[in-house]
Amino acid sequence: MTSGGSRDDLGNGLAAHSLAVLREGQHPSGAFVACPGYPIYQYAWLRDGSFCAYAMDVSGEHDSAAAFHRFVASTIRRNLGPGTSGEKERRLPARYTLTGELERLGEEDWPNFQLDGYGTWLWTLRDHRTRGGTLDTGLLDTAGRTADYLAGMCHLPCYDCWEESGDRRHTSTLAAIIAGLEAAADLLDRQPLMDRAASLRRELDSPAHLRDGGYVKHDASGAVDASLLWLSLPFGVVAADDPRMAKTAERIGAELTGPGGGIRRYLGDEFYGGGEWTLLTAWWGWYRAVLQDARGAREAARWVEAAATERGDLPEQLTDHPQFGDRVEPWERKWGPVATPLLWSHAMYLVLDDALARL
Repeated sequence: MTSGGSRDDLGNGLAAHSLAVLREGQHPSGAFVACPGYPIYQYAWLRDGSFCAYAMDVSGEHDSAAAFHRFVASTIRRNLGPGTSGEKERRLPARYTLTGELERLGEEDWPNFQLDGYGTWLWTLRDHRTRGGTLDTGLLDTAGRTADYLAGMCHLPCYDCWEESGDRRHTSTLAAIIAGLEAAADLLDRQPLMDRAASLRRELDSPAHLRDGGYVKHDASGAVDASLLWLSLPFGVVAADDPRMAKTAERIGAELTGPGGGIRRYLGDEFYGGGEWTLLTAWWGWYRAVLQDARGAREAARWVEAAATERGDLPEQLTDHPQFGDRVEPWERKWGPVATPLLWSHAMYLVLDDALARL
């Protein structure tokens, strides 16, 4: 998973270590823990886990990806009830315990209604099949039930991928739902799912989400968010070289690149001060690689590699250049140091490493 002479020993070693982190962080159930050393992240998020499974498939670790998909399918079957008591009772959580139970966070006020993870899982499941994975009838049945859930709930506002602004329609969430519904329509040959995705595509290109030629964070904001890169990669809802995507990426690069060279989530982020995120910088490098910008992609890879600890672990973010310096210590006091190693960060480094190998 390296690009030969174009990468140095540090990069090659980090790819090997990233695979080891993902292997060690995969529970016997097939679930990926978000971060083994960060107490509040001792759960399985569908979004994080789906991207970890995608990275494992990209890296040729197909059995690992298959185990994750079996975990998700069994978990959804266990927790998706008939929904006869109204929408609220039917809302599935964004995260579960590592054995697939509904999580409990005690007194923590932590939003849990997010739809992007379910769309991401469906997209990743189809990608797994494309790479040779076998989908049995149980998996396909659960994919159908999950797609029906998304089709029935996608009109509702929900929390975004950062678990914020639950009263808004988030553009990257919309892209994940579209990609998931289209993937399920393809897997199951169900045209109504494709029709539902088409209606959401029309919403995506409405003034609520597309302004001045580029996509925005959500329907009440003209700002950009680094998660907008997902519209192109991996979901393919908008091509990487589409003018709308190019305009969006131009803003991300100009507005969200921090002083240290890493990519921030969005302007105004106060979580651990709003630093530069490892997984998003890898995503930026992936996007540059797809555009055949070898220099930009390798710069991003070098930034990620430099963010690794002496052991090779990648954190969620770096706090060297926070947007709000006075917000770092309160989060450290509340939850401890920044989550390290974050499996999602290692997953995206593996994806970037693969993209560099293709340049």
